[in-house]
Amino acid sequence: MAGRPTMADVAAAAGVSRALVSIVFRDAPGASDATRERVLAAARRLGYRPDTRARLLRSARSRLLGVVFALDGAFHAELVEALYPAAAQAGFGVALSARGPRRPEREAVQDLLDLGVEALLVLAPDAPGESLLELPVPAVSVLEPSGRPTLASVATDEAAGVRLAVEHLRALGHARIAHVAGGGAVGSRARADAFELLAAHDGAAPLLLPAGPTEEHGMAAADGLAEILRGADASRPTAVVAFNDVLAVGLMHGLRERGVRIPEDVSMVGYDDSRLAALAHVSLTSVRQDPDALAAAAVGAASAALDGQPAQVLVPPSLTVRSSTAPPRAVVR
Repeated sequence: MAGRPTMADVAAAAGVSRALVSIVFRDAPGASDATRERVLAAARRLGYRPDTRARLLRSARSRLLGVVFALDGAFHAELVEALYPAAAQAGFGVALSARGPRRPEREAVQDLLDLGVEALLVLAPDAPGESLLELPVPAVSVLEPSGRPTLASVATDEAAGVRLAVEHLRALGHARIAHVAGGGAVGSRARADAFELLAAHDGAAPLLLPAGPTEEHGMAAADGLAEILRGADASRPTAVVAFNDVLAVGLMHGLRERGVRIPEDVSMVGYDDSRLAALAHVSLTSVRQDPDALAAAAVGAASAALDGQPAQVLVPPSLTVRSSTAPPRAVVR
């Protein structure tokens, strides 16, 4: 073998993934005793030694948390703002690194590693799996459940959020509710699945409309939704749950351009309860993701992961009711 053996070489020799090798050398939970022994034996056979310089840097305890966020993340700015006091209360500093169309997540992560962060909080990661497990420091998937016992994650309970929205609309008298989905955005599949389950529980066919997470997606979807709203009274929805607030605002604007009144003709519920939803001219009923609770949970999860105890946390949402929802016209008293 030419050159110094790497973690990938040890993984190949032991017949395991690189993520498992990382777990063994970090002495983190997630590998059986037999697997640990096989990895260590392969390392000894190859003459592999972990990078002691990196280990020494970490042992110096920089008390610095790296945060990767998306420049176009509608909720990310509020969450980042909440992370500063949450981290300070736990004795950590915060370093930020943005990702975007011209700066992939791996570059954002590497810049933070070069700064010597102790742990990473990755907001809505591209793939909360092998890539985060292979990092030399513990990582927390934020806003997206990891689905892996060895990878810490903190997210809003999406099913509970959708249930709050639907139950609010049903209490107002809405029997036919549509969901406008967020495409490939983080959380979209979970919210759509929760909506479908609620519809199936009532024995109704779920009305899901494809869209995306942006205001432009909402405006584009408004044309098809307006056509559906002009349908027969028995089949047309009287309320809509949008994937997020930004999409909902685009829908509201597009529907109003087509003569559809909100909430007189259709009620609208968003998701996130962002500052946008609270604007006077928007006044959008919205499922609230609590940035302070999420931030505190994320910092706590990072601290636990540093102690070798990765946890998966779901934060309960709430509902903020504003003037975009009302009883359907047929039941207005």
